[in-house]
Amino acid sequence: MQSSPASTLRRAHRGVVATFALVGVVNGILAARLPGLAAKLGLDPGDVGLVILSWGVAATATMQCMRWIVAALGNRLLLRIGTPLVTVAVGLIALSSSFPLLLAAAAGFGVASGIAEAMMNAQGSLVERRAERPLMNGFHAGWSAGAVAGGLLAVALAALDVSYTASVLGVAGAALPLALAVGWTYLEEPAEEEEPADRHRLPGIVYLIGAVAFLALLLEGLVADWSGLLLTRDLHTTEAVAAIAYPVYELATFSGRLFGDRLRLRFGSRSILAAAGTATALGVLLVVTAPSAVWAIAGFALTGLAVCIVVPLCMSLAGSAAPGHSDAAVAQASAIGYAGLLVGPVLIGFVAETTTLRTGIATAIAFALLITAASRRMPHGQPAAGEGGNPAAAAPARDTAEL
Repeated sequence: MQSSPASTLRRAHRGVVATFALVGVVNGILAARLPGLAAKLGLDPGDVGLVILSWGVAATATMQCMRWIVAALGNRLLLRIGTPLVTVAVGLIALSSSFPLLLAAAAGFGVASGIAEAMMNAQGSLVERRAERPLMNGFHAGWSAGAVAGGLLAVALAALDVSYTASVLGVAGAALPLALAVGWTYLEEPAEEEEPADRHRLPGIVYLIGAVAFLALLLEGLVADWSGLLLTRDLHTTEAVAAIAYPVYELATFSGRLFGDRLRLRFGSRSILAAAGTATALGVLLVVTAPSAVWAIAGFALTGLAVCIVVPLCMSLAGSAAPGHSDAAVAQASAIGYAGLLVGPVLIGFVAETTTLRTGIATAIAFALLITAASRRMPHGQPAAGEGGNPAAAAPARDTAEL
């Protein structure tokens, strides 16, 4: 018996949330157990930086290639390949017995992540367009929840003295069958017909959307990269107190994404982007002027609460900005955006090295205000009927395809 369109859409919605959460879990445990990896192979900070750089460069390059590959294979097939590959690559990182093998495994993880991250955004955009209402922040909330769960699991395993290899390999092994199973929930994107002359051309607005995502991801990396150093070196707090900043930030991010779709439906894309940029700038300002750790952590929380909705919104806008080229547009915006995770630490670190860490972090205020300025040029974007102040107009879509 064939499923109804509404039940198929509900199943796909749950599958995308599960995919984001699975990728979040393996990323969370990988990040949280990074000190264990360093201890296992005797890595110094420079070595760890090279590992992170290798998977970041591989992920960004792969996302750029996805723009063309997805046109031939479709996002469903690529996501069915990419998500399981992420778990396999994490397992290979856990099994690495030398630094060269680790660099190769990290690059493989970057390739797998590039496929999965770009294609799960493309699949999320497809589900969102079929449902005709904003859903992307909810999908990304799944990633945040997974990352928090992965981090807490890593803490628990470390407290039980479970080795790095056993911890990471065990989580990767448990995630692999789930990643394979969830692949059968994805929707098939209809073939995108395009004229030969337009085969490699995307509207200019897609690149602006990618640039805004770049700024947001640069800001998102701020807490993970610099919160601990600011709290311990500038505010002279203990490492235990400094460690609180990241989970507080992630919880704020998760909370903001839970409400992001509703706010977009009520106020519209441009207004939400403008407010997010301004509030993020205020959060960073609070961080750099904080007289104590409590105020700095509050500033990191405000930063996360505000900036967290920008990337999901950009992925949603990219999916609707180029009709007939949605997958390619999402892949291109993803490739531009995720480069922010590579550039951010280098840029802020350079400024901090030549001045002070507070000054380096303060440069992020300008990036946040650029998001506010760019919001005026962004498309309104209407995955839902009635976006921009008339929630009642979207009721028919929710009645026929309630998710």
